[in-house]
Amino acid sequence: MSRADGAKTKVAIIGSGNIGTDLMIKVLRTSSVLEMGAFVGIDPESDGLARAGRMGVPVTAGGVAGLLAMPEFDEIDIVFDATSARAHIANAEVLAPLGKRLVDLTPAAIGPFVVPVVNLEEHLDAPNINMVTCGGQATIPIVAAVSSVMPVAYAEIVASISSKSAGPGTRANIDEFTETTSHAIEVVGGARRGKAIIILNPAEPPMLMRDTVYCLVEEGDTGAITDAIDSMVAKVQGYVKGYRLKQSVQFEHYTDAAPLIAPDLGWNGRGLKVTVFLEVEGAAHYLPAYAGNLDIMTSAALRAAERLAETRQELVA
Repeated sequence: MSRADGAKTKVAIIGSGNIGTDLMIKVLRTSSVLEMGAFVGIDPESDGLARAGRMGVPVTAGGVAGLLAMPEFDEIDIVFDATSARAHIANAEVLAPLGKRLVDLTPAAIGPFVVPVVNLEEHLDAPNINMVTCGGQATIPIVAAVSSVMPVAYAEIVASISSKSAGPGTRANIDEFTETTSHAIEVVGGARRGKAIIILNPAEPPMLMRDTVYCLVEEGDTGAITDAIDSMVAKVQGYVKGYRLKQSVQFEHYTDAAPLIAPDLGWNGRGLKVTVFLEVEGAAHYLPAYAGNLDIMTSAALRAAERLAETRQELVA
């Protein structure tokens, strides 16, 4: 259903866990174009559903079937899915034919991968967009920045997050995380080959999210690469305030080690290894500040949905 000119776009969130609840609070507190229309879970005792009810958001513990039965359903334009990869497949089968735009925060990857600062504008017409993974949202912008200067033969990312910030959904989707992120490094980041690793760190007190990005490129302008990375970090900070470089970009000249890493990519054995260290501190809207991995996902999803809503409102106008 099209919204009236100037009205906020109503959204629903499926998944009453940490990610869904944090996203709900972001919509309520920070968005000038989105309005909560429904909050959906399957556990009537979940903290997220209880909190949503206290904040005046219509709720259901009946899952997608419960959402369809809600009187608010017809007015909802965008549905966020913060469940699991397997659940999203089933949810999309139900919702897509009903004309709802889907923003997928799971690794299901039914729709195109989207990292807001890299390729969101290319997929504003897609009925279902996938937000990759927390590691992907943090690191793919860096790979894309390097790719904008020099072709990247190989990119590897290591995402290290606090064990306390990895809930049941994250732990259940570890395999999907590595596969989805690796593929998105290539498709969105522009690397010819990508690899992703996730580490759950049990350190106490809990550590902030840390990400390391390695890119292999041919000999190139290190100053231009650094400038591109700095510019990209500033763009991400536009919606993730706690996103930052941990230290200066590092360069290492290769002579014959690169073919050991990417032997079938036609690498001539000479080039640069670009290393970038990142840190992500969460906004602490609902989750602790150390849960930057969850915060960057909800922040990226919010930015994407706001742009979808703005596009729809422009069409109505």
